[in-house]
Amino acid sequence: MRVNAPPTGAAIRRVARRSNRRAWLGWLYATPTAVFVAALFAVPLLLVIRMSVSKWPLLTGDQGINFPDNFVKAVNHRFFTSSVVFTVKYTVLATVLLLLLGLGLAMLVQESSRWNNLVRASFLVPSALGLASASLLFYVLYSPYASPLAPVMERWGFTFLGSPNAALFSTLFLIVWRYAGFYMVLMLVGLQGISADVYEAARMDGASRWQTFWKVTLPLLRPTLALTTVLCVTGSLLAFEQFYILTKGGPDNSTISVVQLIYSVAFQGQNDLGVAAAISIIVLVALVIINALQMRAFRSEES
Repeated sequence: MRVNAPPTGAAIRRVARRSNRRAWLGWLYATPTAVFVAALFAVPLLLVIRMSVSKWPLLTGDQGINFPDNFVKAVNHRFFTSSVVFTVKYTVLATVLLLLLGLGLAMLVQESSRWNNLVRASFLVPSALGLASASLLFYVLYSPYASPLAPVMERWGFTFLGSPNAALFSTLFLIVWRYAGFYMVLMLVGLQGISADVYEAARMDGASRWQTFWKVTLPLLRPTLALTTVLCVTGSLLAFEQFYILTKGGPDNSTISVVQLIYSVAFQGQNDLGVAAAISIIVLVALVIINALQMRAFRSEES
């Protein structure tokens, strides 16, 4: 029987050099991304943290540390509580509507056919439009002067943005129109990842459609649901363009989102970047906690 000889020193050095080259090549590939993240995330985050603990008027700049005054002013701002409540309310409604509609549309067009492909494309087209552009489009649609629905609105005395509830649900309609197709695609990818053998086994066991959906589809779709929930909650908590363009925070300051409050404190009225940065840090911490709780909840259900 032939016994392999132990590797020589030269062979070991060649393997080590090859490993080092691979390591350096990996760092070379990762460097552009690291620079991008540092320039567009880490540096602005450090600057915001610095601003949040400093007296930092818009026009004069840094005037020294004043922690925790900015956070006290942020929490005591007259619109802070109402903006948080409104943002949470909007987030809950938008998340529920988008997830239900996204899943329903995905199940409706799950089978591949010419008609279903046309329906998929029809629902996905609005996703190609920027949110600011879509908001301007709906601003014209909701206008009592320029809208093609203006005669009907005048006849019935109805305005899409004239009351707090009307403004909220009109904005939700815009968001559903804009994002339903996007979430449909995400759900569709998850549904198509479920093996047909699983459904066949469920039918052989006598499971009804509702039982199959509840006991088979939803559990196997949990990773996709986790992703879509995190995306939807994060996007809704950071809502800005739709309210800034459609409602300007009205009527009666009833549709001021948290991000809109940050913008207002920084560039309108107070012109105080320190207080605005403090609100931003509060929002960031809340987002991290909420997303961590969501992921933990989905992992607990999966286990």
